[in-house]
Amino acid sequence: MEPDARHPYETLTPDVVLDALASVGLFGDGRLLALSSYENRVYQVHLEDAFEGSAIVVAKFYRPGRWSEAQVLEEHAFAQELLAAEVPAVAPLAPQGSTLHHHAGFAFSVSPRRGGRAPELDDGEVLEWIGRYLARLHTVGARSAFAVRPAIDVASFGEEPRDWLLAHHAIPLDVQGEWQRACEKALAQVRSAFETARADGVRLLRLHGDCHPGNILWTPDAGPHFVDLDDARTGPAVQDLWMLLSGERAQRQRQLGALLDGYEQLRDFDRNELALIEPLRTLRLIHYSAWLARRWDDPAFPIAFPWFGTSDYWRGQLQMLEEQMEAMEEPALVA
Repeated sequence: MEPDARHPYETLTPDVVLDALASVGLFGDGRLLALSSYENRVYQVHLEDAFEGSAIVVAKFYRPGRWSEAQVLEEHAFAQELLAAEVPAVAPLAPQGSTLHHHAGFAFSVSPRRGGRAPELDDGEVLEWIGRYLARLHTVGARSAFAVRPAIDVASFGEEPRDWLLAHHAIPLDVQGEWQRACEKALAQVRSAFETARADGVRLLRLHGDCHPGNILWTPDAGPHFVDLDDARTGPAVQDLWMLLSGERAQRQRQLGALLDGYEQLRDFDRNELALIEPLRTLRLIHYSAWLARRWDDPAFPIAFPWFGTSDYWRGQLQMLEEQMEAMEEPALVA
């Protein structure tokens, strides 16, 4: 392979990671662990000398070309604002006075390591606790607006990914026509739901943006810690709730009730937003497929997602779009 054809992350060797940390005065003792992450590259590093009480740190190397420096710094500022308000979020450290650093062509940040496990989403007390902290997160998020980070909307999460997939011939021809027609119908329903939400006065605010169970670290004593604000965007509050709902409708109803029991102890929740749960799920479905297709030149993706791109995969996506269209026709969950 020619050097200019290599993916940037192929040059991110353990030595480069340790040299990057050393460039900001943090010296690893040689213990380095790659953590599960595909969009960026993330490493747990043991330091020779603790920094601000952290003997183990997490170094995140941002995917080149995804976010601008201003957008990354805005994410960092939001995380620090949350931490200052005693919301249990993990914010980047500032060795040498900055949270964003550069080395060997990569932008990177360093955060304290936080332990924990995924929360038990069938435990009402756990969900109520998470709901309270999400309310606190959203109270901070509503104080001001992002200047450069984008919003979760139909154009960027639905229409643009659809157009990219079609323009780049990512969908096999035997499925493409049916998928495109289903996608158009589904997006029409999503647009209608968003227009209704605007007419109902649904407010937008700064969000975690990708609040699924894997981005919440749970400890029995301290409760939840929110990690990975890489997808922080502007959107409706329900965006940070719906990914914590799973199972059949009755189960999702119970989970939602527990979340809102905690949330509304600290912050009002607009019930009009519940009609956006299935439209938001539909947008994520479309966006996720485009995300996989865009990242296929990254050697980690064909290894991790070998089933992607086949006709069977796209038939499965077609079926899920059809199911989503039915779900968007059903009454919204109530709580």
